[in-house]
Amino acid sequence: MNYQGIMTITSHRSIAKDVYEMVLEGDAAKYITTAGQFINIKINDSMTPYLRRPMSICDYNDHMIKLIYKVVGQGTKLLSQKRVGETLDCLTGLGHGFEEMDGHEAVVIGGGLGVPPMYKTAKALLEKGIKVTAVLGFNSAEDVFYVDEFKALCPTYVATMDGTVGTKGNVIDVINNEGITFDHYYTCGPLPMLNALARTYPENGYLSYEARMGCGFGACMGCSMKVKGHPYKRVCVEGPVFKSEEVIIDG
Repeated sequence: MNYQGIMTITSHRSIAKDVYEMVLEGDAAKYITTAGQFINIKINDSMTPYLRRPMSICDYNDHMIKLIYKVVGQGTKLLSQKRVGETLDCLTGLGHGFEEMDGHEAVVIGGGLGVPPMYKTAKALLEKGIKVTAVLGFNSAEDVFYVDEFKALCPTYVATMDGTVGTKGNVIDVINNEGITFDHYYTCGPLPMLNALARTYPENGYLSYEARMGCGFGACMGCSMKVKGHPYKRVCVEGPVFKSEEVIIDG
């Protein structure tokens, strides 16, 4: 069920280069039910672009939503200037997240701004008694965040493309080099990373996709993607999480 409500900023801090953690409190949090769902925020400023901003959710409970976002344009720049005590108009309960959690051993894989939703996903898997390993990928040391938070939950490995932290290379290099075993994987990140994972591990994967969303609840069809066995699915409604067996790999 989707819900629109006002939430109050109770914490807001910088955690990496151009990356911020924001904590919101309010009744709208009750409508987030699954790790991997997202929130759509209206930034209450007269200069703000018309469309809401979709944000992945790092953590939540029945009164709190924690977001991690990066400043990449006008909307997120305005969001970064918000202060504790200010309010935001939020749409919550959006999308289908990582709903299928089974097996005995899982790896959660986050790339860049795909790291945040994997935090709550790791917690949800652990609550089901599943052994979890985390693999986090970034471009460079200045982009790294939330490693200690993941380490507090489970064994955690880091890859950076320039080798300034952890393994030099990508998340698949880490999995191979460290001999990480799993029967299911859960991931969110840039499209080239998702394509590489689906190509390397075509079964038992759950991939969360990013897309340009006009509305966030399926009306505009702007975030449609082609999948096997269907003409199209909407990332904001049928997704953002899709099974590795159904995705069509580009390139």
